[in-house]
Amino acid sequence: MIMNKNNEGENTIESRGTNKIPKRLIRVVLIIAGTIFVGLGVLGIFLPLLPTTPFLLLAAACYARSSERFYNWLLNNKWFGRYIKNYREGKGIPLKVKVLSISLLWITIIFSAAFIVHNVFIRVILIIIAIGVTIHIRSIRTKSNIK
Repeated sequence: MIMNKNNEGENTIESRGTNKIPKRLIRVVLIIAGTIFVGLGVLGIFLPLLPTTPFLLLAAACYARSSERFYNWLLNNKWFGRYIKNYREGKGIPLKVKVLSISLLWITIIFSAAFIVHNVFIRVILIIIAIGVTIHIRSIRTKSNIK
């Protein structure tokens, strides 16, 4: 990717010498994507199968590349900031959160596989996903308390 200026004086990003994308457009798209990821992260707080931290990390990445104001808001937010800071600093997550997350994950997966999903292939995929998420959550360092 190469940075250029177009005829109107805007910065553009040139990819393979043919497509020129205005930097402003990329910034807007990243802000919109970051906002969508924040929304999904908020939903993840309430819906056990939807993860919170990965969406907030994606939002932080989008905001870091597009808006210092949004990035700082997210990192300093009293509800979301600690998820990102603790993950980035390798501090881990509390045991209580791990147990709750894994429990809700398996309850939801078992309920879905037993009563909602009737396709055996999809049931197997759900179980594999649950195993993978469980392994990932268990691999994250356990923190005794989050301040």
